[in-house]
Amino acid sequence: MAQRRVFVVGVGMTKFEKPGRRDNFDYPQMALEAGTKALEDAGLRYDQIEQACCGYVAGDTCCGQRALYQLGMTGIPIYNVNNACTTGSTALFMARNLIAGGTADCVMVIGFEKMERGSLSAKYTDRTNPMDKHLLTMMDQYDLDKAPITAQMFGNAGRDHMKKYGTKPEHFAKIAWKNHKHSVNNPYSQFVDEYSLDQIQNSPMIYFPLTKLQCCPTSDGSGCAILASEDFVRKNKLEAQAVEIVAMEMGTDEPAVFNGENCMQVIGYDMTKRVAQRAFKRAGMTPNDVQVVELHDCFSTNELVTYEALGLCSEGGAGDFIDRGDNTYGGKYVVNPSGGLISKGHPLGATGLAQCSELSWQLRGLAQKRQVPGVKACLQHNLGLGGAVVITLYKLGFPEAAKSRQLQAQPVSALSIPGFKSVTVFEQMQKALEENGAEVVKKVKGIFQFKVKNSNGQEASWTVDVKNGNGSVKLNSKDKADTVIIMTDENLFNLMQGKLNPQTAFFQGKLKIEGNMSLAMKLKEIQPKSGSKL
Repeated sequence: MAQRRVFVVGVGMTKFEKPGRRDNFDYPQMALEAGTKALEDAGLRYDQIEQACCGYVAGDTCCGQRALYQLGMTGIPIYNVNNACTTGSTALFMARNLIAGGTADCVMVIGFEKMERGSLSAKYTDRTNPMDKHLLTMMDQYDLDKAPITAQMFGNAGRDHMKKYGTKPEHFAKIAWKNHKHSVNNPYSQFVDEYSLDQIQNSPMIYFPLTKLQCCPTSDGSGCAILASEDFVRKNKLEAQAVEIVAMEMGTDEPAVFNGENCMQVIGYDMTKRVAQRAFKRAGMTPNDVQVVELHDCFSTNELVTYEALGLCSEGGAGDFIDRGDNTYGGKYVVNPSGGLISKGHPLGATGLAQCSELSWQLRGLAQKRQVPGVKACLQHNLGLGGAVVITLYKLGFPEAAKSRQLQAQPVSALSIPGFKSVTVFEQMQKALEENGAEVVKKVKGIFQFKVKNSNGQEASWTVDVKNGNGSVKLNSKDKADTVIIMTDENLFNLMQGKLNPQTAFFQGKLKIEGNMSLAMKLKEIQPKSGSKL
C-alpha cells in the first residue's frame, strides 16, 4: 500500500530562554504559546486536531496531557515521547507515520523543555546508565576528564577528526562564529550577540578543542508543528502554505559504534551517514538539491563531522568546506540560519520542532532577515546520543499555489512605499540579487544608500547591500553605507531607465554622491539591465 503524502501546515515556537530567566514560563505556558501560534499559522481550531504527539525529556508522565488540555479537552489520543535530543523529531516522525499510514488526517506535534541550569548530568544512580557502553568505548581511547561528559564525547570526536584529516581548532571556532552571527537575525534565539573569531577562540576552554562559545546552552522553550494529509490540506484550502515532508528516516546505532575505532562513531557519524543516504534515496534527491540545512550543532565539532556524514562535502573535506564559506550565506549551503543549537539554544524536547519551524519559514519565504533566496529544498538533522538520528527533507507541497503568498513575504514586498516611482527600480535590483547575488557581491563588495525625495517632498531611503551574503535591498534601513546617492524620485527613475545621462546629472547637481566615490563607479553592476550604462 502506497503511503500518503504528509504536509506541515502550521508552525510556532517560543523564544528560547536561559533556564529560570523568564517568569511564569513553566512547560504548560511554553506549550500554550507555541501551540497557539501553530494553530494561528495554520488557521485551524484545536478541535480539528485528531491526535497529538508530545516530546519532552525531563518531566513526569502525562506532561503532554497537562500541556495540551489548555488548548482543549477533546478526548484525542496524546502520545508522550522521550528519545534524548531527538525527542522533538521523534514525535514528528511518529505523527508523520500516523498520517502516511492513514490512521489520522491532522496531528499536532509539540515539544517542550524546562531545564535545570548548568551542564547535563545523570539523574539516576541506582540503575544502568543508557550511555554506559558509549562512554566505555570513548574511555578506551581517551582518559576521562573532569569536563562535562557530553563535551568530552563530542570534543574527542573533533580530536579524532583532527588526527585523521588535519583539521585545525580554527575550523571548529569558525562554525561557532557563523552560528552566533546568524542568530543576530533570529528573534527566537536565546543568544543574539555577534562575536569575533578571536572572542570565540579565547572564551574559556571547556574541553579541547571546544571553548565555551562553541557549546550549546541549556534552555527553556517550546516548538510546535501541525501535520496534515493531502485530503485535509485541500479540504481546508491550505495549499499555499503546505510544506511537504518528502522523506523522513530514523535510525539507531549499529555494532560498529562499539568497536573502538574512533569517537566520531560514538557520537553517531555512521548512523547519520546511513540514515541520510536512505532519506535522499527515498526522496530521489542528492545533497546538491538542498539549499538550507538545520543540523544538530550541540557542539561545533558535531556540526563539522556532520557536514561529511550528510554528504554536504567529501570525507575529510570539512575544513576546506568551511574555509570556502560553503556553510553560510553566499556559499553552497546555508547551514543553521537560525543560529543553531549553539546560539538559538537547546531545550531538548523542542529542538526538532524549532528546526522544522525554521525550515518551513525558509520554504514559505517567511524567515525575514534570515531568508535564503531561492529555497527549493531543506534538510533537517536531529541527533541524540545513545543513540538516535532523524533526517528529514522538505519541499513546498504545492509550489504554484504557494507562489503568490511567497512573493508577498519576500523582501521585495517590503520595498514598496506609496508615492515613489523608484520602487520598481529597487524591486528589480532585489530580483536580480535573488537570481545572481553571490556573483554581484564578489564584484562590488560595498553598500549603497539611495536617499530619495518625491514631488510631494516626502523622503525615503533604500539600502542596497552588495557586500554581505547574497546581497539585499532594504527600505529605510539604519545600516551604515559606504556610498550615499542623493536624488529626486523622478531623476533617479529616469537615470535607471536610461533617460538621464549620469555625467550630465552629476554636473547639473541632479546626482549627488557622498562617501566612497570609486564604489559609486560600480553602480552599473546593480543597475537594472534595461537601463543605461553608468
